Amino acid sequence: METPLPKATQKRQVTAIIILLLLWEVGGAVIKYSVLEERHSGSFVANLAKDLGLGLGELASRGARILSRGNKQHLQVEHKSGNLLLKEKLDREELCGDMDPCILHFQVLLKNPVQFIQGELQLQDVNDHAPEFLENEILLKISESSHTGTAFPLKIAQDLDVGSNTVQNYTISTNFHFHLFTRNRSDGRKYPELVLAKELDREEQPELRLTLTALDGGSPPKTGTSQVLIMVLDINDNAPEFARQLYEVQIPENSSIGSLVITVSARDLDAGTHGELSYSFFQSSSQVIQAFEINTVTGDIRLKKMLDFEEIRSYRMEIEASDGGGLSGKCTVAIEVTDVNDNAPELTMSLLMNDIPENTPDTVVAIFGISDPDAGDNGKMMCYIQDHLPFLLKISVENFYTLVTEGALDRESRTEYNITITVTDMGTPRLKTEHNITVLVSDVNDNAPAFTQTSYTLSVRENNSPALHIGSVRATDRDAGANAQVTYSLLPPLDAHVPLASLVSINPDNGHLFALRSLDYEALRAFEFRVGAADRGSPALSSQALVRVLVVDDNDNAPFVLYPLQNASAPCTELVPRAAEAGYLVTKVVAVDGDSGQNAWLSYQLLKATEPGLFGVWAHNGEVRTARLLSERDAAKHRLVVLVKDNGEPPLSASVTLHVLLVDGFSQPYLPAPEAEAADAAPAAPLTVYLVVALASVSSLFLLSVLVFVAVWLCRRGRAASEGRCSVPEGPFPDHLLGVSGTGTLSQSYQYEVCLTGGSGTREFKCLKPLVPNIMGEGVGTDTEENSNFRNHLGFN
Repeated sequence: METPLPKATQKRQVTAIIILLLLWEVGGAVIKYSVLEERHSGSFVANLAKDLGLGLGELASRGARILSRGNKQHLQVEHKSGNLLLKEKLDREELCGDMDPCILHFQVLLKNPVQFIQGELQLQDVNDHAPEFLENEILLKISESSHTGTAFPLKIAQDLDVGSNTVQNYTISTNFHFHLFTRNRSDGRKYPELVLAKELDREEQPELRLTLTALDGGSPPKTGTSQVLIMVLDINDNAPEFARQLYEVQIPENSSIGSLVITVSARDLDAGTHGELSYSFFQSSSQVIQAFEINTVTGDIRLKKMLDFEEIRSYRMEIEASDGGGLSGKCTVAIEVTDVNDNAPELTMSLLMNDIPENTPDTVVAIFGISDPDAGDNGKMMCYIQDHLPFLLKISVENFYTLVTEGALDRESRTEYNITITVTDMGTPRLKTEHNITVLVSDVNDNAPAFTQTSYTLSVRENNSPALHIGSVRATDRDAGANAQVTYSLLPPLDAHVPLASLVSINPDNGHLFALRSLDYEALRAFEFRVGAADRGSPALSSQALVRVLVVDDNDNAPFVLYPLQNASAPCTELVPRAAEAGYLVTKVVAVDGDSGQNAWLSYQLLKATEPGLFGVWAHNGEVRTARLLSERDAAKHRLVVLVKDNGEPPLSASVTLHVLLVDGFSQPYLPAPEAEAADAAPAAPLTVYLVVALASVSSLFLLSVLVFVAVWLCRRGRAASEGRCSVPEGPFPDHLLGVSGTGTLSQSYQYEVCLTGGSGTREFKCLKPLVPNIMGEGVGTDTEENSNFRNHLGFN
């Protein structure tokens, strides 16, 4: 018989197994390293063997490997020296963007025994990017009334570097009006602030152009520049002035209500709101207020009620013109009421331009003359056009007018104008003539194409066919004709490491994007690039948009079984005691899938079994358990084929073969695997003979010993009876020493799960786990109920 192991040895074995499992799941302490970005492939990082406390040969013997997240491997181990080296050049901006610090996580895998060590590699930034402004020109509007010391924040420059290598200072070109200060934002970034040092004068200098420079903290520092255009806005330093201080007019008494009496006009040399005028009556009598009204915008004075020459023959009123800054000017209007007029004015068109290019101010549209055959006041005329039109009437010579554009026209806002020229005489009754003209605005290339979105996100499934249409971008141009025809192109990539020319192409006419080659989700999950849109005008204008392409995972990776290993020379055999109840855990199949999402969801099922219904597989975790109680009639050897299938479409699968051996106990020092029995059958024959002879000898000796023991006991009992004495031990015996029947036999038993390796002469145990069953009555009932639930889950009754 084999001598049982001491309890201390058993305890050490259990502790070792627990420690191994903890290392498998959690790993040891985290090892941390730091390295500068942009170092060449093969650069030294650290001596891994020394940091792990291993000898140089241990890394190779334990099969040390570096695992990184995803399929991108940044590090490699040199087994000979134990050094940890860079596998490729690392770009911090590509891997981490503006995240600081930039940490790359990795794991060190050691085999025999299995151990995982967590690691972190911090990429330190180098100054490899210069500051860059998003706009080449910054427009700043400043009022000339601004006081010295007034601060004007400017837009910041962008720098892909971090820490001291990012933007640290700003400077401005030399000038007499402004100083520049570098301020700190709440998020730690720095921004430029322009401070007025000398007051501005719009009349002296309407605009200034300065150069803004951003410097980073590198050595030497890198710079980026942008132009700052400062437009000096006018202040309200001029009061409105009327063209005349006194307006005199005659109006027939039979003029209809709403008839235009006169239009007063003032001007203000200021610009903007300070030059916008508002007209109103000033300290006028109740008679004036009741008879007339004034247009606050145009200065038109009109009849509010019918006039009566016999009642009031003249009116005198004060008109005030106020600007947006609070200054005002005044004039006087004298109105004389008259009567009688029978000829309407006439208009003769001398020049008419129906097509006017946009963005051309003060363009002549028409030249015309007016006349009235009446004499005296009845022959006096006034000419005007409707309000709120970007046109002006200018008097060239007597009774000749020029119609010009007031400022630049914008075709995109309005393509045509219908203008009504009205000529009114001053007779009694007042007569007028109207002439309608239509002005078309022709296009100038003054609008750049605009994308419908500032950024686009496209999705393409991996393993696509080359030249696949993956999406489109679209830009519109508000101009017309050739100025609105858009051509698309791919701009140079933001990341020089992305082979954009081999990934996508774009149709220059319609903006359709195509994948040039088949994409692999496991190698490239997403990439970004810029698309430009330019019109065909002269000069050509352009804009750009950002496109992000997401590669969608396809189910192109079948599950891979990690345990049990199938490429071993002698597969492992699982041992199951025949006394095992239903639900007994035989082993667990462990598999992984290189895909993601539902393509990596794995399910397990029992594909083949030597004896169907004896074993079952848990569908979600791969546990192989007994489905019912084992019996002596069950075969000793079983071969199970477990199918591992993912949840992709179509699903991919892999299978693994398990060997199970039913045993009566674990007293034998060696139990051969099924594959090894045939090889060991011939040499085992002599050994069997010797074992039979030894067993017969031991049995004979044992029988003889029993007979001697019975004879001695009978002799002693007879002697005790003759002496009239009987000695009986007092009970009861302790319950934990008795079986269920109370016969005094020990009820405690031990159960071992043993996995033996074939092809080895040492016959060593590979794993050992004692299982102590619960001998309490209620514990038995609980196990029975759990086993019943497990059988129900597996589908067995």
